[in-house]
Amino acid sequence: MIQTETIAAISTAPGVGGIAVIRVSGQKAISICDSLFIPNHEGRRLSLIKAQQAVYGTFANIDQVVATLYKSPYSFTGEDVVEISCHGSLYIQNVILQRLIEAGCRLADHGEFTMRAFLNGRIDLAEAEAVADLIGAKSAEAHRLALKQMQGALSTRLCELRDKLLELTSLLELELDFSDHDDVEFADRTRLTQLTKETEQEINRLMLSFDSGNAIRNGITIAIVGAPNAGKSTLLNRLVGDDCAIVSDIPGTTRDTIERSINYRGLLFRFIDTAGIHDTEDTIERLGIERSYKAINNARIIIALSENGDFSTVHLDGIPNISKIIFCHSKSDICTNCEDIAQTNVLKLSARTGYNIDSLMQRLYDLAEIDQTEDVIITTQRHYEALRLALEDIKKVGYSMSQNIPSDLIAEDLRSCLNHLGEITGGTITADETLQNIFSHFCIGK
Repeated sequence: MIQTETIAAISTAPGVGGIAVIRVSGQKAISICDSLFIPNHEGRRLSLIKAQQAVYGTFANIDQVVATLYKSPYSFTGEDVVEISCHGSLYIQNVILQRLIEAGCRLADHGEFTMRAFLNGRIDLAEAEAVADLIGAKSAEAHRLALKQMQGALSTRLCELRDKLLELTSLLELELDFSDHDDVEFADRTRLTQLTKETEQEINRLMLSFDSGNAIRNGITIAIVGAPNAGKSTLLNRLVGDDCAIVSDIPGTTRDTIERSINYRGLLFRFIDTAGIHDTEDTIERLGIERSYKAINNARIIIALSENGDFSTVHLDGIPNISKIIFCHSKSDICTNCEDIAQTNVLKLSARTGYNIDSLMQRLYDLAEIDQTEDVIITTQRHYEALRLALEDIKKVGYSMSQNIPSDLIAEDLRSCLNHLGEITGGTITADETLQNIFSHFCIGK
C-alpha cells in the first residue's frame, strides 16, 4: 500500500471549543502549509525551521494559529506532519481545511493517520488498535489497559512467545535440510515439549483474560428485572443519579429497555431497566418483555427486584443458569416486615431513600470479577480469534511430539502458530482489505 498523497483532517472532536487542531501528513505537508502560512517573524517559515518547533502566524488569511512541525521519520505517522492549532470556530476550522484541500491535500479517511503510522513501522497493529481504544475509553480501567497496549505491553508478550517458537522452528527446519542424515537432530525434543506446554499455558491465559478485557472495554452490563411496579425504574434513577426513567404507580409504565452508565471504582457499569416481566395480551407490552429477555441473556449480572419478597413473580425461569443474580427486596422504606439482611441472602434496599445502595454497588463490583492487576489483557474479538487458532496449532504440536510425528509436520504446525500470533501485531497481515476493515472504525483525524 503506497502512500503518495498528502492528507489533512480536523483532529479535534466536532463542535465549538477554545482550540481546534488540524493535522496534515505526507510528502508535501510542509510545502503546502508553507504556501498558506505567514509567520509573525521573518525567517520562521515552516520550510526553514527545525523539526519539533512551533511557530506563531496567520494561516490562509483566516486566523492566527500555532503551526507545529514534525519531520519524517520522527512523527506519529512517520511522515512530515504539520499540526495547525487554530481557534475553535467551526467556520475557521472548515475554511482552513478547505484551503488545504485546494492547495493539494486530500481529506483523510477514517483512521488513515494511524494506518500510516502502522504501515511506516512506527507502531504495530495491536498498538494501533489501542489508539482507538484510548480515545474511546469510558473508564479509568479501560484507559489503563489501552495505554498499556499502546505502549507495547501485549506486543512485547507476544514477541517473547514468537521468539521462543521461532528458535525451535528454525532448528526443526534445519533438521529437514539434513534429512538424509538419520543421526542428525538439532532440536532438543525435551525442550520442545516443555516449550510447547509453556506456550499453550500462556495462550490459554491470554484467552481467559478476554472475558475481563471485553467487560472493561465495553462496560459491565447489568439488567434490572422484576414484576411490574417492583421499583426497577426508581432503582435505575437512584443508581445513575438522574431521572432518566419515568416512575409511576401504574404497572407496566416501562415498556422498553432503558440503558444508562456510571463509573464505579474505575469500571464502567451499564444498567438496563427492563419492562416488567408478566403474562399479558398487550402487543406493545409483549414486545417490551421480549426485549427484556434479550437484555437478560446479554447481561453479565442480574438484579432481581421484588417488593414483597416473592421472587417467583420475577420469572427467573427465563434467566440463563450461568447468570450471576443479586436478589433485592425493594421498597424497604415502606416494607415493615422485611427480614434482616444479615439473616438472608436477599439484599434489603430502598431506591427512594438510598438505603443499602452502596452495598448493592459493592456486590456488583465483587460479582463482576474483573482482574485489575494484570497488565496484559485481551480486549478485542480479533485478538481472541487469532489466539484461538494459535492454540489449536500448538496443541497439534504437543500431540505430534507425543506420537513421534516427523519433524516436517511439527514445523508446519509451528509456522502456522507463529502466523496466527503475528496476525495480532500485523506481522503477517498484508491484505489491504483487512487493514481497511480494522481502521474504518477509527475517527477521522486519527
